[in-house]
Amino acid sequence: MRNLIKLGFAALLSLNFITANAQSKNKDNSLLWEISGNGLSKPSYITGTFHILCSKDFEIKSKVLKALEKSDNFVMEINYTDPAEMMSLQKMFKADKKISDQLSPEEAKELNTVLANYGTDLKSIDSSSPQALYALLSTKAIPCPQTEVKLYEMELLQKAIKDKKSIKGLEKVEDQMKSINEAYDLKSTIAQLKMDKEYQILFRKMIEAFKNENVQSLYSLFKDERFMNARQEKAMLTNRNQNWVKVMPDMMKKESSFFAVGGSHLMGENGIIPLLQAKGYKVKPVSSL
Repeated sequence: MRNLIKLGFAALLSLNFITANAQSKNKDNSLLWEISGNGLSKPSYITGTFHILCSKDFEIKSKVLKALEKSDNFVMEINYTDPAEMMSLQKMFKADKKISDQLSPEEAKELNTVLANYGTDLKSIDSSSPQALYALLSTKAIPCPQTEVKLYEMELLQKAIKDKKSIKGLEKVEDQMKSINEAYDLKSTIAQLKMDKEYQILFRKMIEAFKNENVQSLYSLFKDERFMNARQEKAMLTNRNQNWVKVMPDMMKKESSFFAVGGSHLMGENGIIPLLQAKGYKVKPVSSL
């Protein structure tokens, strides 16, 4: 289980916070959606997740648990039960080139000062990847000690394993690494680290929006240009959504599948829901089961 906890923190690197379409109406205020039609013999489900929450904020709604119970497969962004994927994840945090070798002396000194706010220094993390560096920001934004943290996907995974569901992934770690590398190089990661207080404020607001399934508020928060520009959105969301929607039909056609992905992938012009609808599926919000 310790490895699963580590993997949960690794999931933060993908920046898959919750978002939704600006045109969403109140009736669409749901993070659970049913997928049917287009030849499916049984409906499948997709839920938007918030990867990491404090215990006091953590809740998996009963409709989500019921949808998982009704499904044959549990599908995550990455299959954390695959030993090969777990090995790849361990490599995610290591870099071939030291951070200090990629910075000028002045930049290295500045980064060291910034890292002090995260309880570490450049010497301690010099061999880490930019993605591991970014994880510092994510973990600091969590408004509680790590001992009080709950990992949303990990909780669902444990239930799926207990219920003997088939566990699958939408992409490989290598795919996710490629996307992250395209979106966040070392310099852009450092720039994000400097905004630690802004991230903490954003995180608190997003937690409340998530708990209320307020997709409009989540969209507005997520689209703040301080945290994600158009190039990063294309690498982290658009391209991956398009790839996932190519593999989802086979999973749904063979068996009922329950997809759990970062909520930022659901909506927007290139979100999974509109992409599935464009393929002829009926995708509707679920208020209760």
